Amino acid sequence: MNSVTPASPQRFLTGITTTGTPHLGNFVGSIRPSVAASRLPGVQSFYFLADYHALIKCGDPARIQRSTLEIAASWLAAGLDPERVVFYRQSDVPEIPELTWLLTCVTSKGVLNRAHAYKASVDKNNAAGNDPDADVTAGLFMYPVLMGADILLFKSHKVPVGRDQIQHIEMARDMAQRFNHLYGEHLVLPEAVIEESVALLPGLDGRKMSKSYDNTIPLFAPREQLRKLIGGILTDSRAPGEAKDTEGSALFQIYQAFASEAETAALRQAYADGIAWGDAKQTLFERIDREVAPMREQYEALMANPARIEELLQAGAIKARQVATPFMAELRRAVGLRNLATSAAPAAKAKAVKMAAPTFKQYREKDGQFYFKLLDADAKLLLQSQGFESPKEAALTIKRLQTEGSAALAALHDKLALAPGVDIGEVDAALKLFTPTETKT
Repeated sequence: MNSVTPASPQRFLTGITTTGTPHLGNFVGSIRPSVAASRLPGVQSFYFLADYHALIKCGDPARIQRSTLEIAASWLAAGLDPERVVFYRQSDVPEIPELTWLLTCVTSKGVLNRAHAYKASVDKNNAAGNDPDADVTAGLFMYPVLMGADILLFKSHKVPVGRDQIQHIEMARDMAQRFNHLYGEHLVLPEAVIEESVALLPGLDGRKMSKSYDNTIPLFAPREQLRKLIGGILTDSRAPGEAKDTEGSALFQIYQAFASEAETAALRQAYADGIAWGDAKQTLFERIDREVAPMREQYEALMANPARIEELLQAGAIKARQVATPFMAELRRAVGLRNLATSAAPAAKAKAVKMAAPTFKQYREKDGQFYFKLLDADAKLLLQSQGFESPKEAALTIKRLQTEGSAALAALHDKLALAPGVDIGEVDAALKLFTPTETKT
């Protein structure tokens, strides 16, 4: 039983590995139901692009970058609303690898030895007569710990997964229980959510649609390419006029995943009446294109504007780190990674040290607009504003940052920019130290 009381609302977390181009199977099995779930009341949803995980599977930097762009654009085009959810890139949250190390230190090697991916690699090597660990990287071996950190850092209550991923949720629970036993009740024990009704679409050759089989239909393939790919779906040799079986028909199964009950019934009857395969494929093409076309237009607009996607991911990272940064500070204290100045002194009290504070500087530029910047105690630029029409607008924004701290950054992301090379954690630390009397105009 979970010994940490879940906070309301319930948190759901979903990760998408950035190694491929989304296809129709991804849409039906993951994207569409996840976007629908993100709109449920009482649920806080976290969606992340798992680019650290991608490094385990792919050694092509350009492919990982391209896939990150394609997957982000696909989810946004399919209706994922970054204002309603926390949508971020894994590598933009440095607390994830930090927690990975803490979990590594409480996870036994025996547990990792039983991980499915590692065991499959060992079995393959043994069958080939090779060293059991040939070509097995530490990244592959440690994969479950990184996944555990993804889940536990955000106190996720529910993690939607396929049956082949249940083991990773169980391992994350084991890590959380071990950590809590050693350091106190900090981590929430997640639960796997298995969607039994999610369809596994067949691909062009009838096998499960998968980039591993190179039998996929890209979700946002151009219209004519979509028509051509559907035309290549494997069918049997029955001629027009001969009754056809829906059972085992890849074409029918794909249609069923997109169509209503009435539409599905109509095609089933057409099969019984001997519809020609060419006509059946045209019916499938028209049905898919009707649903995908509006999303395809949005997808193509996003792909043509990667800066917009980057902006949304950076805003998502700020929201994610508003959760991760303070929680990671709590976990650091729990394991003993603490500020020595705050430790209880066994002897005389140490002399208090006055800490310098950051400052806001407000000014007017030649364009007539008003700006401000946040400097740390050493006058290092941390945060730069965009222009405001009046000094009052700039002052109100400064006041909001003073009173709300880093919680205001996500809402103000269109008016603020981190200085080059500055980490969001530096800004967060500066805002925590700031006091209103130290504002300079």
